[in-house]
Amino acid sequence: MRSDQARPVKLSDYHVPDHRVTNVDLLVTLHPTATRVVAKLTVERHPKGRPAAPLAFDGDELNLVALTLDGAVLAASAYEAMPDRLVIHLPPAGPFTLTIETMVNPEANTQLMGLYRSSGTWCTQCEAEGFRRITYFPDRPDVLAVYTTRIEADKAEAPVLLGNGNLVETGDLGNGRHYAVWHDPHPKPSYLFALVGGDLASTSDRFVTRSGRDVALRIYSEHGKEGRLAYAMDALKRSMRWDEEVFGCEYDLDIFMIVAVSDFNMGAMENKGLNIFNDKYVMALPDTATDQDYAHIEAVIAHEYFHNWTGNRITCRDWFQLCLKEGLTVFRDQEFSSDMRSRAVKRIADVRLLKAQQFAEDAGPLAHPVRPELYNEINNFYTATVYEKGAEVIRVLKVLLGPAEFKTGMDLYLARHDGDAATIEDFIACFAEASGRDLGQFFLWYRQSGTPEVSVEGHHDPKAGTFSLDIRQTLHPTPGQPTKQPMVIPLALGLIGPDGAERPLLTEDGQSVPGVVALTASRHRFVFTGHTTRPILSINRGFSAPIRLTTDLTEADLQFLARHDGDAYNRWQSIQTLASRFLIASTAAIARGDAALVSVPLIETLGAVLNDAGRDPAFTAQALSLPSEADIAREIGSEVDPDAIQAARLALRRTISDQLGDELVATLSGFAAKGPFAPDAAAAGRRAIANVALDLWAANGTESRLAEVERRFAGADNMTDRFAALAILAQHAGTRREAALGAFYERYGSDPLIIDKWLALQAGIAEPATLDRIKTLLANPAINFGNPNRLRALVGSFAMTNQTQFNRPDGLGYGFLVDVVLDVDAKNSQVAARLLSAFRSWRAMEPGRRGRAQAALIRVANAPSLSPDVRDIVERSLG
Repeated sequence: MRSDQARPVKLSDYHVPDHRVTNVDLLVTLHPTATRVVAKLTVERHPKGRPAAPLAFDGDELNLVALTLDGAVLAASAYEAMPDRLVIHLPPAGPFTLTIETMVNPEANTQLMGLYRSSGTWCTQCEAEGFRRITYFPDRPDVLAVYTTRIEADKAEAPVLLGNGNLVETGDLGNGRHYAVWHDPHPKPSYLFALVGGDLASTSDRFVTRSGRDVALRIYSEHGKEGRLAYAMDALKRSMRWDEEVFGCEYDLDIFMIVAVSDFNMGAMENKGLNIFNDKYVMALPDTATDQDYAHIEAVIAHEYFHNWTGNRITCRDWFQLCLKEGLTVFRDQEFSSDMRSRAVKRIADVRLLKAQQFAEDAGPLAHPVRPELYNEINNFYTATVYEKGAEVIRVLKVLLGPAEFKTGMDLYLARHDGDAATIEDFIACFAEASGRDLGQFFLWYRQSGTPEVSVEGHHDPKAGTFSLDIRQTLHPTPGQPTKQPMVIPLALGLIGPDGAERPLLTEDGQSVPGVVALTASRHRFVFTGHTTRPILSINRGFSAPIRLTTDLTEADLQFLARHDGDAYNRWQSIQTLASRFLIASTAAIARGDAALVSVPLIETLGAVLNDAGRDPAFTAQALSLPSEADIAREIGSEVDPDAIQAARLALRRTISDQLGDELVATLSGFAAKGPFAPDAAAAGRRAIANVALDLWAANGTESRLAEVERRFAGADNMTDRFAALAILAQHAGTRREAALGAFYERYGSDPLIIDKWLALQAGIAEPATLDRIKTLLANPAINFGNPNRLRALVGSFAMTNQTQFNRPDGLGYGFLVDVVLDVDAKNSQVAARLLSAFRSWRAMEPGRRGRAQAALIRVANAPSLSPDVRDIVERSLG
């Protein structure tokens, strides 16, 4: 525990460090339970720091063995050493060398922060504050140093020794031991330090940069799994080339390495030259990975590589600027995936994720700005708001400025701040300078939390030939921000005539509008001329701004847009809006005790989409994917009854299955698998539409249809089709489901990453017996629930996705999650805190569920010895 854990950290309190470290020479002698770390630090006073300040370094559960200053042992009275802090009372005025020796126990480090062991491999995770668990250090992003790391180990235990930068020396030490020395010439903060030691397999390749640098590429894994690394290597090489061509960013070391480990709190980490990955985002074969896995691997490989510039070469001044590296890099990996795959489908997938995770966060007690101004525990701010909304804010900037001015601003930022620990102000200043625009109001996207609500009303005057839009924006109070200012909101729009053709956007003075209007006040009116017949409005095209949009478009208008809109995102959104409106109305009917409703316009629209499936199968798969139960709950907003939502959605699926059966069978036949498996976007799109059609076709649960699904499960030649069939069977209670689940486990029981899919699938079964099923699985000694991936797959999936069973009226779902959180907290507080964030929408439930959720959170708050991570989440959740 840190002695300052109870004090919130405020952006307004930022001050430069009193001392900085310019060089770090590390000697790390690896041992499973007693690793020796000797840190030789070149230290100097910061010219802007306090002149007489003591030298204060961070620590976390450290054991100081020795301490010298310029080679002399310090007197005991000259310093104070605690597990969480080292203070030297009167450090020299000039530069000096401080040598610190500590001892750490990697084997016992279940927090998976600092130096720990994963399946016998030594590895590190230092972001955000893990380096202080290795040695005492000013563990903050604005202390940049050049690192040289010498690693010593038993050769049989760790034949592979890896560090940041370039390998400069290796050698034998005798007695079966050896060493390796790594030097990183680029100054970096401590959170980017990395070290790996173990007995690992690898695959290798090479990449020649645009300037001719020959870069060695290596990806490491456990032995026996190296055959699954080819796609990750291919994605890495494509990422490197794309970043050169699109952003002008060239790699800057002689080697780039990725290490896949099985125990990891996050998805991956961008340490300079030595990325450490959760193995689920590295390894893939057709029989072990779904198309979604391939897409995730491609995106995460790209994301961590792109951090080499937006995160490493340019880092954050402090953790309040986290979105400067994460939001920007998510935007970059989204653009990469859009170029590798279907841009429209990728955009839809990204918006689905944003609405599912970040909109829910913005609407609850855990809401915070993209750049927060206060935190109690920084680990809890690696959120959808920082990542996904942070990326959307970058996209808003690009829409406002246009591609050319945006590129000029990015080029200026990369050139001006290379080697800096920068701020959001530094970033925005580059775009303001490049464009000559005042971006002061735009900065509110970083300062104000919450999702803007925009309402649009259209008015057609056939006599005047005008079509006017009255637009209003609202941003409701959120925790700590009771009043809000109007945002600058760019809305990409178009007007479509009855013939399906785009009409020109002409203002009253005859000027042409380039397809984007910007809201800057609470209310706006825009008037367009030349419309003797009423056009249909297509607005927020491409999801040009992350808003909740309400329009007065009729069902007929939405049907028209679903067929004719030139913007693929808005064609999809029109179908989603039709379905959402219907499901909300049907949910209300069921809650009143009436029968579920039937929507002829929606069924007609879905039928038309199916008949046009050949145009873009991947898009059609998205268009046929109904809003989830969580989506409908979010749209309802308050007094949510998950059981009524589930009943309405199941009834709609059965209706689609019955009324569009012939069209679904035709789609299944038209997109049947042809030839060997390929992970490319085109082949993935064909599998996607076939499996969505199969799911809807089987939704009525008839024996003949489920028998066909069972046949497809047994005969599938790839994980995508096999798991899709299993997921369909899992929705229908009976012997088929249990037999299929058993067969899947029998085939893949020894592969933890595939078992994660099996666990998550069962956690999502929306039946009262699911909670007992989960408890039985947790007791299975063959499954290691000390691993974060296993725990997230079973317990996380249950709490985050199973709306009816987590939110059971009797409160047992809430109580179960609390039991798990309290048990996990002492072992891995980051994982426990993330599980607890499943309560983020508890206030939106109907009164009975709301009361039971509150009682569960109070039980957590009253528990003794909570970690700072969990304490922060529960206190903010209770508000």
